[in-house]
Amino acid sequence: MTAALTPEAEQSVSDIAGRYGLSTDAVVAMLYSVNSGGGTMAQFSIPELGGSGQWMRGGMTMVGNMFDNALKARVDSLCNELSQLLATTVVFPPAATSPVGGFTANNWWPADLGVPSSTGAQNGVRYAIFPATARLAVESGGVTRVYDTGQHQIGGVQQQQGGLAGTVSFTSQFGTFDTTSLVELTGGQVAATPVAAPAPEPYMEPAPQSVAEPVAPAPDPSGGSEDIFAAIESLAGLHQRGILTDEEFAAKKAELLGRL
Repeated sequence: MTAALTPEAEQSVSDIAGRYGLSTDAVVAMLYSVNSGGGTMAQFSIPELGGSGQWMRGGMTMVGNMFDNALKARVDSLCNELSQLLATTVVFPPAATSPVGGFTANNWWPADLGVPSSTGAQNGVRYAIFPATARLAVESGGVTRVYDTGQHQIGGVQQQQGGLAGTVSFTSQFGTFDTTSLVELTGGQVAATPVAAPAPEPYMEPAPQSVAEPVAPAPDPSGGSEDIFAAIESLAGLHQRGILTDEEFAAKKAELLGRL
């Protein structure tokens, strides 16, 4: 066995390897990938399983040959079984370190990032992917930077023939991207963005309160029919100006017409 596992876990890995027709090294590599993904996801590069791929529990499974549905089902079943093993068994001895990719405890990435699902180098750049915490560590020119990968589920590295030194691109469910599209973290935290003070609200003059316009008294209708019609016309003018409501105008009009 190439990794430090408890005796119970070693036996389970051997049984799983036999049932899936895989080497124990391949199963252990996938076990570490599932463990790094918190038991719910894995990003791996295992030749016996088609090379680079990605698994999410209850979600998608990606393998090198996207049309190989049998391999997808095999990877999905294997990862689900390893996830169950991690949930029900003490897999790693308490003092064990995870020898992924040949790195020791003196890794070049910050120790608090944990164990990466995959590491590599291209165009003079070293990288380590940490899907469980959505982090990406990149070392170039002796400087290590850590990025928040957000919603990206990194499935691999874009192969670049003759690419510029110091550059590397990654692939995810959103396509190809590089670190210029990610948020760089400072001390493991997202760099604070200054928040501008809210602009003072413009002064608004208080709206003048409307003063009810006095209603002109209706002409005295006692002078005869001409005075009554004049009074109705006056009331109509008040009604058109909105001083009298429809009901008030109708009542006054009916009252005056009743005097004819």
